[in-house]
Amino acid sequence: MRPISSRTGDLEPSLVFGQTYVSRRRITYIDAAALLSLTIILISLIPAQLIIPGMTDLGRPGLIVGMLLFCWWVLARFGSHLVMTGPQPMRWAVLVFMVAAIISYAVGFLRGLTSIEANAADRTMLFFCIFVGVVLTAADGVPNWLRLRGVLKVLVVCGAVIAAIAIVQYLTSYELTRFLRVPGLQAKGWTPGFEVRGGGIRVASTTTHYIELAALLSLILPFAIHFACFSRRPHRRQLSLVATVLIAGGIATTISRTGVLAVGLIVVCLAPLWTWRLRYNIAVLTGGLLAAVAAMSPGLIKTLLHLFDSPSSNPAFTVRQARYPLAFGYFAQRPWLGRGTGTWVSPQYQILDNQWLDTLITNGIIGVMTLAGLHLTGIALAWMALRRSTAIEDRHLCAGLIATQLIGIVVAGTFDSLSFMSYATILALTLGMCGTVWRLTHPKATVRNSTTRWFLDR
Repeated sequence: MRPISSRTGDLEPSLVFGQTYVSRRRITYIDAAALLSLTIILISLIPAQLIIPGMTDLGRPGLIVGMLLFCWWVLARFGSHLVMTGPQPMRWAVLVFMVAAIISYAVGFLRGLTSIEANAADRTMLFFCIFVGVVLTAADGVPNWLRLRGVLKVLVVCGAVIAAIAIVQYLTSYELTRFLRVPGLQAKGWTPGFEVRGGGIRVASTTTHYIELAALLSLILPFAIHFACFSRRPHRRQLSLVATVLIAGGIATTISRTGVLAVGLIVVCLAPLWTWRLRYNIAVLTGGLLAAVAAMSPGLIKTLLHLFDSPSSNPAFTVRQARYPLAFGYFAQRPWLGRGTGTWVSPQYQILDNQWLDTLITNGIIGVMTLAGLHLTGIALAWMALRRSTAIEDRHLCAGLIATQLIGIVVAGTFDSLSFMSYATILALTLGMCGTVWRLTHPKATVRNSTTRWFLDR
């Protein structure tokens, strides 16, 4: 039997009763990490158009599990024997965000809403519950580094699968997702299909839009790189390297500026922790990947190189700029709390392609500040964990989490990111993991320990 690999942080005991010690590694069949992994699998591998019959787009199986996580976390607060010990700054950031969203939600109904706006407001608040459920379950529920790595491995595998689907779609112009039909689910909503851009076609794999796929894979890429660098066994490093190449190729198939910006942010965050040899290896691998792509699809490389040309005449920039006067006109009417959470509905109003503007209109200045506060809290917690960590592996993982939050801030300016639920759910997961690494690196055992409070109080 192979010995189980362990970490000092997993096995370091905490004094809980007299001379009795327990480990944070608890053997359970279903825990928060397992349910988060299930959420990842359902939200990424099942096409976004497939929902439970009779429900809205919130009826996707992965989102239903996310809502159960929210209910589970709330109910756990009423029982001391189920609550994670110690403080968690992420809870306060989420609380402020939700209070601001609820107040704006109420303000919208006081203003008077059309039926479309009212339904959209209800839907948005329900999704916010799912969003914070994933955040809090990850922040409070993942018990140790071993389970954290397990969730991230599931995330990387799922990312590699949807990236592989995207690559096959790009090379063959064939819609593979039509074979991903789950019995009992029905298709509802818009199917993205293929869009011609420059010398190639844009694909969306299992997501609802090309930009969403680029942003989603960008959130996963830092962890694929992490396992390619730090997996303990050679074959696992090789498999992680394959996953990294697939995910990077999947981002390229979206032919998206969002993907290019996100990859740039990942390099900026991770490169300072790489050795010169590792930087050289990654540069060579990147060059080889670009050469292979150029050989298979010369038009793709040319299109990617010209994505940012002529911003003054490029429709991708000018169309967005033309919407700014309209957006700021609505903002000026209700600057602090906005028109109401979720009430900027695309069939009734224009699509802004900018989450910050959308939040500014619907939730006002306070809403923008609380949304930014979520990302900044995640960055601060991951940075503190990075500073506390002594192992280069842990520091690199924390840097990857910082990269995900910077991506969340930047790409929110390129599309309405919280309206795309596959991306937003994975963003919530990474946000919660920033709280996880802060907790697992905390110097006080009562904060780091995953033992339930009733056991500590015996």
